[in-house]
Amino acid sequence: MAAGMCNDEPESTESLKSFGAVVKVFRERAKLTQKQLATLAQFSLQTIASIEQGRRFPPPEFINRAEKVLDAFGVLRAMAKHLARQPGLASWFRQWAGLEEHAVTLCTYECRVIPGLLQTEAYIRAVVLSVPPPPSEEQVEDRVASRLARQQLLYRTPPIAFSFIIEQTLLERQTGGVEVTRELIDNLLRCAELPNVDLQIMPLHQPEHAGHDGSLQVMETQSHHWLGYTEGSRHHQLISDPKEVSVMLQRYAKMRSQALSPEESANLLKQMRGAL
Repeated sequence: MAAGMCNDEPESTESLKSFGAVVKVFRERAKLTQKQLATLAQFSLQTIASIEQGRRFPPPEFINRAEKVLDAFGVLRAMAKHLARQPGLASWFRQWAGLEEHAVTLCTYECRVIPGLLQTEAYIRAVVLSVPPPPSEEQVEDRVASRLARQQLLYRTPPIAFSFIIEQTLLERQTGGVEVTRELIDNLLRCAELPNVDLQIMPLHQPEHAGHDGSLQVMETQSHHWLGYTEGSRHHQLISDPKEVSVMLQRYAKMRSQALSPEESANLLKQMRGAL
């Protein structure tokens, strides 16, 4: 009995809270109360409430039944695999990182930092060390290792179709200094040559810009459903409502038309590299 209780203990409270929040999103999307979900999933009301509040690790039977009852198209199953993994990633990002592994299409617009999938080790360290409170050496190494490991998604088979839109100002800022920026631009150019990657730069001067609401990501799952994701400094939101995701897709499509083409973007990156 003690071993069973130990396996049920939350290894990451924040990740369990994130999982519970997504269960709640799908439950409300299905227009079910906690009591109704408890009946359909054959679990007690207390268990459902505890899972949604992030106080209990979800049993495998719950995940399988909830997938069917809530028509979650594999999202809960994918998230559950990563509840206590990837300690170097922010707890509120782990769920999305787990879903990325099974994506068909992934579109990213960033106005704060270069997307993690495109960062160099030196740039990662510069970003991690720039944001208070100062991390420990162990925390820095964990974050660097996790982010670099995640970049294997660029080379996954079958390949993910990637689209990135990056603000030019992120490179003009020269985070970490000139040498770090040179290396970063070289890496962006290498990634842009991958057949499954489209990289576009949003120029400094663009009077019409559909991205004023901030960074966003949209993903197509293997079952061809679309999910959205937004995040701030201390919060995140995984979006499954089709209407809200549609709005995000519209904004992203508009930004793709406003940004420089992949060819123009590569030329600008080479010019910026030469000017450093």
